[in-house]
Amino acid sequence: MSKRRINVVDPALSDEPAIGPWLWAFQDARMRTMEELVNVRHAECDGSPPDGDISIGSTLYHLAAIEADWLYAEVLEQPFPLEVEQLFPYPIRDTAGRLTHVNGIRFQAHVQRLETVRHLLMGVFQRMNLAEFRRVRALPDYDVTPEWVLHHLMQHEAEHRSQIGATRARAKRYLSQERQS
Repeated sequence: MSKRRINVVDPALSDEPAIGPWLWAFQDARMRTMEELVNVRHAECDGSPPDGDISIGSTLYHLAAIEADWLYAEVLEQPFPLEVEQLFPYPIRDTAGRLTHVNGIRFQAHVQRLETVRHLLMGVFQRMNLAEFRRVRALPDYDVTPEWVLHHLMQHEAEHRSQIGATRARAKRYLSQERQS
């Protein structure tokens, strides 16, 4: 017997009726990412795929760093506080512009970093009123609202969730071929 799914947006994450559904969708995107990560072993998280793609751990580091960057640079318009800066000892990209390979970090540490940044972001957005949610931030290269930031971060996470799934599938095929050899 299967459990019945409930596909209903819950606006209760904010007292602001227009913000609550956005936060629900944002949390739903993370829940789907965590479902993709079920049963990830450290070797699978830390290891570089045989095709040279970025590791799952490096992707998780990138997800957290980008979420923190959009929260502080675009939404709050301030630099990282020290405690957030300490979460990211490595640059997001290497000198060639590729995502930095982050190795030797336990899977659970990556998950904790994601949770810490998400907690900070949710706290900011849950206290936000609608005018601030839709207030345009005029940055040097573009204009942006916190509302658009949530949209962008959901898209970003979905794209990397797909990448993680593809990386896991390729790794399983590779291991299967290795065993057959």
